[in-house]
Amino acid sequence: MTLDTVVHGDCLTVLRRLPSEMADLTFADPPFNLAKKYHSYNDRQGQAEYLAWCRAWLRELLRITKPTGSLFVHNIPKWLTHYAAFLNAQADFRHWIAWDALGMPLGKTLMPRHYGILFYAKDRQRQKFYEIRHPHRRCRKCHVLHKDYGGKKPALHPFGPLVSDVWSDLHRIKHASRRAAHPCQLPEAVLERLILMTTDEGDIVVDPFAGTGTTLVAAKKLGRHWLGIELDAGYVAIARDRLLRTQATSRIGDVWVSQVRGTVVTIRDRDWPRLQAYYTIPMPAAALETTPIVLDRRSAAVAVMPPPKVVENLPARRQKTA
Repeated sequence: MTLDTVVHGDCLTVLRRLPSEMADLTFADPPFNLAKKYHSYNDRQGQAEYLAWCRAWLRELLRITKPTGSLFVHNIPKWLTHYAAFLNAQADFRHWIAWDALGMPLGKTLMPRHYGILFYAKDRQRQKFYEIRHPHRRCRKCHVLHKDYGGKKPALHPFGPLVSDVWSDLHRIKHASRRAAHPCQLPEAVLERLILMTTDEGDIVVDPFAGTGTTLVAAKKLGRHWLGIELDAGYVAIARDRLLRTQATSRIGDVWVSQVRGTVVTIRDRDWPRLQAYYTIPMPAAALETTPIVLDRRSAAVAVMPPPKVVENLPARRQKTA
């Protein structure tokens, strides 16, 4: 199987051809069985049929994930509880990430306010994992920190706090101008955060429900290799076009970072010693309460990172003979 490509086909058929333990990160954002209008998929199945199908592709994702790798699954809580019951017997649970989806209360029930992302390790003792940070939240007008750190202000990290398991700083795609022709497109920044957290440059990211290619675009921007599978030919064409227009340039100097419209939104904690040289940082540290750090984009553009090393095409999975 060739890397850095989008395969047009059924996810189970293609996954079963992939060699075991070939992916550093596997990410799945399957149809939610909510009768969404996909071009080539019936999103209204019986619960037993839907969950049996989900267990089949989850089993394959676990098989192709490396012992050092991570598996992420995005869905609504209703289905994630079933996924977790299946995965708990075969992998190591790390986190349930709550991605704040925002919404207006409708009455009669508790309004769903988050999507969940299950985070599992193939082997917790061997898993690759990096702590990550996001910028301090500030008042848009006065720039004062939202959170009162009290007597701990002198210990503030210049960039921002470590990321928790509740993500309210990355927003859904609300404007049509930023959305591809897909009913359930995730923002690239969500995938970039997962990729920075669990992979290194040149690692392999696999998405069996590639859609219009958001996971693959995020991987390419961050210098990773990628492989996507998508059932719908129209979505495949859109994904391939997006990837042709994507460059592996999401970095400051020689450090990969996640950016949204020019603002850095995620860094790895271990990278801050190299990144801080590109920022103007107010002193003393307590001054961060009212004064944000500023990126010097001219100096940040000086260092250019070479493209990731080429990985040879992967062999197909050997089929058992009778």
